[in-house]
Amino acid sequence: MILRHGTKRRSLRGMIASGCMMLMASVLPVGPSWAATEQAPRLTYHHMWTDDRGVSHLATCPLTQFVLKSMSPPAGPQWQDRQPDGRATVLMTVQPPHWDGAWHEDPKVQWIVPLRGRWFVQAMDGARVEMGPGDVLLGEDQNTRPLSTGPMRGRKGHLGGNVGDGAVDLMVVQMDIAPTVGQPCHFR
Repeated sequence: MILRHGTKRRSLRGMIASGCMMLMASVLPVGPSWAATEQAPRLTYHHMWTDDRGVSHLATCPLTQFVLKSMSPPAGPQWQDRQPDGRATVLMTVQPPHWDGAWHEDPKVQWIVPLRGRWFVQAMDGARVEMGPGDVLLGEDQNTRPLSTGPMRGRKGHLGGNVGDGAVDLMVVQMDIAPTVGQPCHFR
């Protein structure tokens, strides 16, 4: 898409990139003094994991391995917490209003990032978390086994669904790695 601005033609992508760079330059301090004194950030994610009895649980986990470096010189340094390398598939999904995921396991180890709307997941142990933009879930509840007693009898994996009346947009990054068992918060 090309927009006219005065007598010059500029692409919408270029205008957005320029605007973002100007905004960042006006808000963030730059230079060696900032890089030398700034402490590494600490972010968290929700982790749906499976214990050695086959029961899924939810944990809130820290990301703590940030290093300050350029992702692509000469771009300035930014805090990075590199996750395991490997092959991955990125999916953009839209869960229609009132979507109900029923009880199921994650098909692969996957990062789920809400982009718009709110949704929830509930583990077999009864723990439940609601998430929206800014939250992240690592879904790793493979290897669950149906419970034989209690209110979750016969269920395995997790329950998921939308919160409210709207659709939910998600970015899902499915990784080709083996799921772990009995290791909550193993990605740091």
